[in-house]
Amino acid sequence: MLRKIKDYDFTLILTPIVLSGFGIVMIYSASMVLAVVEGYESNYYLMRQLQWFILGLVGFTFCTFFPYKNYQKLVKLIVLGIIVLLLAVKFFGETNGNARSWLAIGPISIQPSEFAKLGLIMYLASVYSKKQAYINNFNRGVLPPLILTGVVLGLIVLQPDIGTASIIFLIACSIIFSSGIRFKHLFMLVAIGLLFLAIAIPNMITDERVSRFTGAYEPFNSPELDGYHLIQSYLAIGVGGLTGEGLGQSVQKLGYLFGPHTDFIMAVIAEELGFIGVFIVIGALATIVLRGIFIARKCEESFGSLLAIGISSMVGIQAFINLGSASGILPITGVTLPFVSYGGSSLLVLLTSMGILNNIAMNVKKKEQEPVPANRQSIPDNPFTYKGGTKWSS
Repeated sequence: MLRKIKDYDFTLILTPIVLSGFGIVMIYSASMVLAVVEGYESNYYLMRQLQWFILGLVGFTFCTFFPYKNYQKLVKLIVLGIIVLLLAVKFFGETNGNARSWLAIGPISIQPSEFAKLGLIMYLASVYSKKQAYINNFNRGVLPPLILTGVVLGLIVLQPDIGTASIIFLIACSIIFSSGIRFKHLFMLVAIGLLFLAIAIPNMITDERVSRFTGAYEPFNSPELDGYHLIQSYLAIGVGGLTGEGLGQSVQKLGYLFGPHTDFIMAVIAEELGFIGVFIVIGALATIVLRGIFIARKCEESFGSLLAIGISSMVGIQAFINLGSASGILPITGVTLPFVSYGGSSLLVLLTSMGILNNIAMNVKKKEQEPVPANRQSIPDNPFTYKGGTKWSS
């Protein structure tokens, strides 16, 4: 049933849709020459992203009206489906670049690790919302969900897809921190993470991964090899200035810039639309993240609050890693810019996530409009402000 107009959160409806539409325009601008070089029509990447955008709008619309609390009932099936897909990638996946991350299902290819982000958010939000009464008990309240999280991370690292694994790890940290965990338990988790990292790093070091670090932090020591991609990004950003060279006028996308429609699409935006274009994109992403955090704080139900935090952190963390790679703050990881970069699975998951966030926001607005019972406590059952107990006074 359609809701009243005032129940809709138009910020969360318009911002991701407009940003995705802008991304489609920039993907066409950044990829039309690349597509021809690869033997396709100039609009090849445009049409593929447009198809995923339409599918994403379907997911967005459905999840906007589908009650978010129902995901708690479906979370076991969702997690099982994710693990099955990740195992299928391990044995039947397709290799793209240096990672075996894709799974062909009929005429389309999907990236299960993208769906794992949202599935794990639902799982962690569900589990930790149920453990609020004993969240201060490390062995009972904090540790058990991390075992499954470790399994999912391990399957993604084996692809290997370190960028996506890093995003999922940081999302998990955001949800755990927001669930009301004690600081000493947080330090214990950090210590455990550092221990596993110390064990894993010697086995993960390869010449290619070392070159990514040297390319990020010493690009001009090897301008034709390790530092080449970042230097081309610098050139694109520097040429753009305040207003840019004009839409479609990028030079760096003509074979100089690696992944102009994926990893380095922000460099093309900077070259063509200048600082103003970059500022608008970052502002739109920040609006989504901050709005999601605001909704999480306003939501009186712990599952919805943690779900909103997970979705907001997914957008924010992914954007930070992509922008950090394009600017030399972080090594190049192959992480796309949310809503803007080319990538069907990513766009579908992001728009679907925005639908879920919209449903939480609509329920928050509906609750705010309801009359407050006289016996209601002033502190809601929200992990940001309250740990355990009941919402209503006796």
